[in-house]
Amino acid sequence: MIIKEYRIVLPLTVDEYQVGQLYSVAEASKAETGGGEGVEVEVLKNEPFANHALFNGSYDRGQYTHKIYHLQSKVPALIRKIAPKGSLAIHEEAWNAYPYCRTVLTNPDYMKDNFFVKVETIHLPDRGTTENAHGLSKEELAKREVVHIDIANDKEFLASADVKPETSPALFQSKKTGRGPLVNNWREGTDPKKRKIGKDPIEGDWRTTMEPVMCAYKLVSVHFKWFGFQQMVESFSHKQYPRLFSKFHREVFCWIDDWHGLTMADIRALEEKARAEGAGGGAQEWRRARNDGQLTWQIFEQLHYSIIILFLNFS
Repeated sequence: MIIKEYRIVLPLTVDEYQVGQLYSVAEASKAETGGGEGVEVEVLKNEPFANHALFNGSYDRGQYTHKIYHLQSKVPALIRKIAPKGSLAIHEEAWNAYPYCRTVLTNPDYMKDNFFVKVETIHLPDRGTTENAHGLSKEELAKREVVHIDIANDKEFLASADVKPETSPALFQSKKTGRGPLVNNWREGTDPKKRKIGKDPIEGDWRTTMEPVMCAYKLVSVHFKWFGFQQMVESFSHKQYPRLFSKFHREVFCWIDDWHGLTMADIRALEEKARAEGAGGGAQEWRRARNDGQLTWQIFEQLHYSIIILFLNFS
């Protein structure tokens, strides 16, 4: 199992981020036409939960959802015909107890305990400097790798198509709040090229001086136990997360003038409108989980091709 902790610093308060994140998920879903189109989403539960201890008992109430994504329409016809029974049904369980959230993806009908992706997020009012934000044990800390994501860096983790002037924090300045552009103020003699991608910010980095400030600590655990494929699938999944996290959080900040000042009631109304507009299929339900659940497709596209190769080899 590969465990990585992605730290995303943002020029927001923790309360602002809750609104901005939800707004951006709803807004991004309008622009997305691929990914989840035509996928059948079965919602088993969507209800408040209480007395369910999370984050070492710090949170025990919030909203719980349990969905099943039926991926038959997402994969090629040949794979649908020969895929093992149950391999195309992906379960997603999510506990939202903001500022703590947990999402778990599994394939209980086929992979059972041999596969899961778990994303745990704690949002704190700091600069990404809390060494053990998730309260990990010594054994877990020894396995964990920390990756810092700089949303203002157009050349870090992103594909060329991801970089647009309107969602570039290094260029954007909020009219409502005056925040931005997010630029560095390195002292004379500092060579930015020596800064390693994904490592701690150096002196003069915007993340060391910006106010207000917060950090999303995303602990991602990927487990895929299948001889010959474990390293490939686990490594593949972790190559996707930095790009997805960076792209999404760049949008959250650069859309601040659209969502700043909205209430949670306003956000729920937007979600209801988006859900109604997408009522013809399952895509909207999937896209609402975009922030932490989008990797489902990439993982299982890789997963199912791997399964079919194994199936053909042993049949």
